[in-house]
Amino acid sequence: MAPRLRLLPLVLAGLVPAVATADEVPRVQIEWNLRVRTERVDDDAFARDADATTARLRAGVRFQPGGGFSALVEGEGIAAAGDAYNSGANGRSAYPLVVDAEGAELNQAWLAWKNARVQATVGRQRLLFDNQRWIGNSGWRQNEQTFDALLLEATPRPDLTARYAWLQRVHRVNGDDAIDPLARERALDSHLFELAWKRDVQQLAAYAWLHEDEDVATASTATYGLRSATSTVRDGNGWGLSLELARQRDYANSPLSFSHSYWLIEPSITRRGVAWRAGWEHLGGDGRHALQTPLATLHAFNGWADKFGVTPVGGLEDRYLGAAGKFATNRFDWQLAWHDYRADTGGRYGSEWNAALGFPLGAQLKGLVKIADYRADGFARDTTKAWVQVEWVGHRQYSRGGE
Repeated sequence: MAPRLRLLPLVLAGLVPAVATADEVPRVQIEWNLRVRTERVDDDAFARDADATTARLRAGVRFQPGGGFSALVEGEGIAAAGDAYNSGANGRSAYPLVVDAEGAELNQAWLAWKNARVQATVGRQRLLFDNQRWIGNSGWRQNEQTFDALLLEATPRPDLTARYAWLQRVHRVNGDDAIDPLARERALDSHLFELAWKRDVQQLAAYAWLHEDEDVATASTATYGLRSATSTVRDGNGWGLSLELARQRDYANSPLSFSHSYWLIEPSITRRGVAWRAGWEHLGGDGRHALQTPLATLHAFNGWADKFGVTPVGGLEDRYLGAAGKFATNRFDWQLAWHDYRADTGGRYGSEWNAALGFPLGAQLKGLVKIADYRADGFARDTTKAWVQVEWVGHRQYSRGGE
């Protein structure tokens, strides 16, 4: 196979002429995100607990030269106080894993153009499709997941959107210094298609994720699905219903042969600002292989203890209850959830409680306290995780002739 062009050098070469040739007054925005977090992990599979205190600074420059063009160059650096945890890069395998490794890297570098109906973005970028169950940035981790990709979006009419993305490479949350080179990044030849319709309280989407992993052939899959989301919530009252059905099979260079089902049923009701929900998510498995979501935002699904980032070969049935709301004039927000985990092929994995409280610490500062408690019943070991986090997000815009 002839070597393919890498997207990123082409984008970086295009940033300067795009800004310099614009006719309109250019604008430049400096953006930053500083997040400091302590994570403690008590996993019965290890004799030692993990304590990870890390700081992540992400900073970028966004160019808006006019003429429909925009561009972003963004880097990030992660530092840690101590090494009493296994980051995946520090060799501390006697401790539980906390995937927040020290290091610095280019996070995003993309060039985009859009008009009223069409948008194109090329380069290293953050991709968020729908609820991020299949394609996301894993934003909970200090080093987020980004993609070297081409993204095309078209809106032929206000209620209809078509999206296509070609993925050349995924930069994973483990960082550039992970001991396992396959945990750092993967070479891809993946094609993502989605057609979405939205009107009033109803949203519908049909998708095809044709994912070819050129580094790990057994990870290549084709997933076809339909998603429906309805929400009538107004002024803190109403109901909602999310439904999804998909089928995943072997694809492209995969040496395997399989076909698995996925479904989600999640009704919800909101009263006086408190949202109550119940859910049943099914990831099929046959005891030899199971449905996988390797490009997803994994931490947001199947519990915050992260026991099911890779679906067990027996599949996964996650039945859950949850509630969320705000108080103190909407300054504080809280979440509470309970999960019951079972295998698709029979048998029980365990259960888990999750709880979180978010609160303001100033105009641009926000605090978060969060806990996950997993009780094993046939899969993994009892695990408790706790987090305390402070995050500062800001930006400052400049234009020719002043701020």
